[in-house]
Amino acid sequence: MSESALCILGIESSCDETGVALVVVAKQGPVQLLSHALHSQIDMHQAYGGVVPELASRDHIRRVVPLARQVLADADRTMADVDVVAYTRGPGLAGALLVGAGVACSLATALGRPMIGIHHLEGHLLSPFLSADPPEFPFVALLVSGGHTQLMRVNGVGRYELLGETVDDAAGEAFDKSAKLMGLPYPGGPHLSRVAESGDPKAFELPRPMLHSGNLDFSFAGLKTSVRTQLQKLGLLDNEAALAQAWAAVPGGGPLVDLAASTQAAIVEVLVKKSLAALKATGLKRLVVAGGVGANRLLREQLNQAGARRGVRVHYPELHLCTDNGAMIALAGAMRWQAGLAILSREPVFDIQPRWDLAQL
Repeated sequence: MSESALCILGIESSCDETGVALVVVAKQGPVQLLSHALHSQIDMHQAYGGVVPELASRDHIRRVVPLARQVLADADRTMADVDVVAYTRGPGLAGALLVGAGVACSLATALGRPMIGIHHLEGHLLSPFLSADPPEFPFVALLVSGGHTQLMRVNGVGRYELLGETVDDAAGEAFDKSAKLMGLPYPGGPHLSRVAESGDPKAFELPRPMLHSGNLDFSFAGLKTSVRTQLQKLGLLDNEAALAQAWAAVPGGGPLVDLAASTQAAIVEVLVKKSLAALKATGLKRLVVAGGVGANRLLREQLNQAGARRGVRVHYPELHLCTDNGAMIALAGAMRWQAGLAILSREPVFDIQPRWDLAQL
C-alpha cells in the first residue's frame, strides 16, 4: 500500500441494491472511478410490494463476489491491487449490512489489507464529487431518498451540521406510498413521476406540510393521507379492480394521472422551498442534491430555475449514481483518507450500525 495513493474497493449492501466499485485516489486531487457494477433486486421484491429483508440479504450473498470479480476485470486490476476495502457500515437493514461487512472483513483479512466502515448517507452526500461538475465546500446538502429527507450544512468531509429533517415519512416514502395507493407497481416513486408528466399538477389541492413551519423540518405523512382521501372520493380506494380499470381507460389522462401530478408537485414544492430557506439561513450559494429522489426530473428543473434566479450553483450526482451504489462508498472512503479522517483497521472489524446519525460522525 502506497502512502501517496490508494486503490479502494467499495461494497454497498444496505438495502436492495448490491454495488461494488473500484477507485484510485492520491493524497490530493480528484478521486478517479475505475469501474463499478450494480445489481438491483427490484424484480425480486416486486411481487411483495416492498423490500423483504431476508430475501434481500440472501441475494446480496449471491451477487457481491461475482460483482467484485466483474469490477476488477473491467478495471484491468486484480485483488492484489486493492489497498483498502470500504463497506457500508450503516444505516440500513441489519441482515443486508452484515453481508457487506462480512465480505469486506473476509477480503481484508485474506489480503492483509485494512478496511473502513462508511456511513451510507455520507456516501450519497459526497457522490456529486464523482460528477462532471463537482461541488466545492462549504455547501448545503439536500439528502432525499426513500428513507431519509434531511438538510445539512457541509463544511468539509466529516463536518456535517443537521439543519432540518423529516419528522415522519421521507419524501421517497411519500412518492412510494402514494403510488401504491394509486395502484402503481413497485417501486412506486419512479412510476408516479413518469405518469405525472402527463397530468395537471393543479387538479387537486393537496397540502404542503410544514411549508410555513418556520424551521427546516419536513413532514410528508399528511400528504399521503390526503392522497388517500382523494382516492376515496373517486371511489378507487383499496379497489384493485377499479384502479386497474381506471388506468386502462385513461392511459393518457384522467383523475389518476392528475392526482399523480398533483402529488409530485406538492412534494417537489416543499423540497425546493425548504432548500432555498436553508441556503438563505446559512448564507451559502451552493446546493448539493443527493439520494434516489434527486433523480426526479421536476425537482431538478425547479431547483435549477430557482438557483439561476438567486445565483446559486446546484450540483447532482450523475443519474446512474443517484441510487445506492458501490462507487459512493469507495469515494467516501477515499475522501476520508484524503482528509485524514479514515480509520483504517487492519484487525477484522465485523461491525454494523443499522441506525446511525450522520451528524454524529
